[in-house]
Amino acid sequence: MEDVIGPHAIQKITKVQPGEILVLDNLRFCAEENIDDKREKLVKTHFVRRLAPLFDFYIDDAFATAHRSQASIAGLPELLPSVAGRLMEKELDAVSTLLEQPKRPCIYSLGGSKVEDKIPVIENIFSRGKADKVILGGVPAKLFLQAREMKTKINEEEIRDFKQYLDRARSLTRKYGDHIEVPLDLAYEDKQGRRVDQPVSSPDIEEEALDIGSKTLEKYSKIVRGAATVVANGPLGVFERNGFDKGTKELLVSMVESNGYTVIGGGHLVGLASMQGIEERFSHVSTAGGAMLSLLSGQSLPGVDALVRAATRMRIANPVS
Repeated sequence: MEDVIGPHAIQKITKVQPGEILVLDNLRFCAEENIDDKREKLVKTHFVRRLAPLFDFYIDDAFATAHRSQASIAGLPELLPSVAGRLMEKELDAVSTLLEQPKRPCIYSLGGSKVEDKIPVIENIFSRGKADKVILGGVPAKLFLQAREMKTKINEEEIRDFKQYLDRARSLTRKYGDHIEVPLDLAYEDKQGRRVDQPVSSPDIEEEALDIGSKTLEKYSKIVRGAATVVANGPLGVFERNGFDKGTKELLVSMVESNGYTVIGGGHLVGLASMQGIEERFSHVSTAGGAMLSLLSGQSLPGVDALVRAATRMRIANPVS
């Protein structure tokens, strides 16, 4: 905290000369920066009250944190002339492309361990008619398999309000079932530690699936290669386990081999793309996971809303003659 808003930090800020850059310590060392609150309360925090008077402008280039309503994100721009940085602008343009007029067919690949941030995305993109298909892996795939009364093991304790999400998955299946692709087969680890693919209807499987199976991967890859827009967030399997990164890695390759507009987001996917040396072949690589999903699910971002309000204030204060 001392090296963020303490006397030492404030002294350093006041002595910065033109052309110099001063980097403060991790903002999260301040307790106030770890609390989401309304902007009316954020502007009254010690963090904002101490720092705002020391600066002429606020530039937000942190799209990855724009979904948080915290002091540095939604507090400072309420008191300072504020603008979006170039990265923020690039990220917002990319998501706007997906939500306004995506080239068709538009495909979403959603995986990972969280269903609470994937279900709202599926609901929003289908209700607005902005996607043609969703292909599922990871925990979301298991949830939708259960919604279709297919046997697959899922750790319900890891999903808060599991019944609510299962009910929502069933509702989505009834409305858009033909547009939601679930695995045909899943990959498991046998007693020798080897990868084994089994149909989802196999009655004797008690283990939890670790990846999509080969038949599913073949089907998903064909869908992706024929798409004009592909958006991916979340790995399709437990990619940390040896041999169970196959589904995610090969799907990423299918994306870059397509002729479509391709977007990936989330640290896991971006990391895997980088490891494969194909990161630069995507149309857009988002720096965010949560913020990207929030926008795709139809939510507003507190950090962006604060910049919009700041722009409105600046236009009023400086009208074009």
